[in-house]
Amino acid sequence: MTDLPTTTAEAIGRMSGRDLLQAVIDGRLPPASISQTMTFDLIEVGEGVAVFEGETGPHLLNPQGTVHGGWALTLVDSATGCAAHSLLPAGAGYTTISTQTNFTRPITADAGRVRCEGRVINAGRQIITAEATVRDAAGRLLAHGQSTLMVLQPRT
Repeated sequence: MTDLPTTTAEAIGRMSGRDLLQAVIDGRLPPASISQTMTFDLIEVGEGVAVFEGETGPHLLNPQGTVHGGWALTLVDSATGCAAHSLLPAGAGYTTISTQTNFTRPITADAGRVRCEGRVINAGRQIITAEATVRDAAGRLLAHGQSTLMVLQPRT
């Protein structure tokens, strides 16, 4: 692609969702700042698919000494949102209507690399539904969830 936008805001208006997300993965556009705060990154995007990987650590712990559930929920929300975004044309955006996450085992600070795979279940003109799984490095299911997202059409 020639004449690459210089900011993410500019890119949203000029690039398809999938192209924008790939530009983030390739380092041509900056990632969302929450990625640094939550220590996870978008590593793969496809048609209706987005994959994140993250590192747990002591900065994510709740008072009980396990990783706060909000971290896994944020991974699910990010993966489902980006999976939905990958289907959108230039200028269109999305917002989450709801996200639900179910936890299957505690996530510990020493869990290491965690992978979250999001996939679109249904893509309507106005509403997209997607699901995601969160797994540890051994492939054990840590959490799973789903999101409902509203498509925000470009302003005309």
